[in-house]
Amino acid sequence: QVQLEESGGGLVQAGESLRLSCVASGSVVSINKWAWWRQAPGKERDLIASITNGADQNYADSVNGRFTISTDNAKNAVYLQIHNLTPEDTAVYYCVSRGYSDSATFAKWGQGTQVTVSA
Repeated sequence: QVQLEESGGGLVQAGESLRLSCVASGSVVSINKWAWWRQAPGKERDLIASITNGADQNYADSVNGRFTISTDNAKNAVYLQIHNLTPEDTAVYYCVSRGYSDSATFAKWGQGTQVTVSA
């Protein structure tokens, strides 16, 4: 069984920076893909960043240049560094992980972490 736990969300002011973290625990053997999604109030959940095999990064056009995704394989962790936050970044942020456990492949979602940006 693999679990994901996000942290780092909170209430910040516009223009500030934030770093979200997500750690996988349990019977993780390896992780080959991580992604961050977000869901703003009243909107659909959108993919905003992904990283494959620790190197190949992709970003949604709406966040490119302000968001950076990175991983720490030793910690089974992924991070999302966000700069110059705006009220439009207010959302619940979810991490997603795909990889191998000791029994099978897995794909897991975290429970989400709330980011609220005040003007």
